[in-house]
Amino acid sequence: MCQLLGMNCNVPTDICFSFAGFQARGGATDVHSDGWGIAFFEGRGTRVLLDPQPSCSSPLAGLVRSYPIHSENVIAHIRKATQGGVALENTHPFMRELWGRYWIFAHNGHLPDFEPELDGSFTPVGDTDSERAFCWLLQNLRLRFGSRPPSQTLLFETLHQLTLDLGAQGACNYLLSNGDCLFAHCSTQLTYIIRQAPFAVAHLRDQDLSVDFSDVTTPDDRVAVIATVPLTDNEQWTTMPGGSLWLFEAGLPVLHRPTVAGPEKAPA
Repeated sequence: MCQLLGMNCNVPTDICFSFAGFQARGGATDVHSDGWGIAFFEGRGTRVLLDPQPSCSSPLAGLVRSYPIHSENVIAHIRKATQGGVALENTHPFMRELWGRYWIFAHNGHLPDFEPELDGSFTPVGDTDSERAFCWLLQNLRLRFGSRPPSQTLLFETLHQLTLDLGAQGACNYLLSNGDCLFAHCSTQLTYIIRQAPFAVAHLRDQDLSVDFSDVTTPDDRVAVIATVPLTDNEQWTTMPGGSLWLFEAGLPVLHRPTVAGPEKAPA
């Protein structure tokens, strides 16, 4: 399946180091060679870069590695196609507008029989189960709350209920953001790390590359990085329990709920 990368921070931060390791998984150190994409929130705007080429050899991915775009919320994706051909319109992450804000969504999983009834307010452009799931989620949020956005807590609880239904359709790891915060759903595999003072040296698993974060941060900085598989080999990553929805804000996980029956396991 595909792989996900997300970043949520308390101050605008660049993702160059994490993306260097993630990029290699798109055809070099792993088999996810059916396209890649990344979205950066900057205020109320977004920069979305998509390429159906493998990220390991994409000139556009090379630009992202060398161009320090600073953002508080970033979502990236490398694709191993299960539904829909290798094409630009099927490349994640996807973007739509709701309540006057851009929303970004990327999915890792397989929803083989998910053919929801859509009312036309959000319509897929490509032919992936992932984009259908995104349109379905936003459609239900609009139906539930109309033209006015809910509080962040109510939004989380509503997404939790919708994800219970979505998760019943199959594997559904996803990242979702409106620029204010980042939602992460772990269906089968997702991990995260919180980087904050005192900062240390990190070394990538997929590239022989290290960075001393104490040289490039301030003592008040805090960054949450979410990835399908840990990106570094010398840091302690937390494995999210399968069947859990998380809300990250200002570089911290502030809410999480189980999305499967039974008691939720404590984070490792």
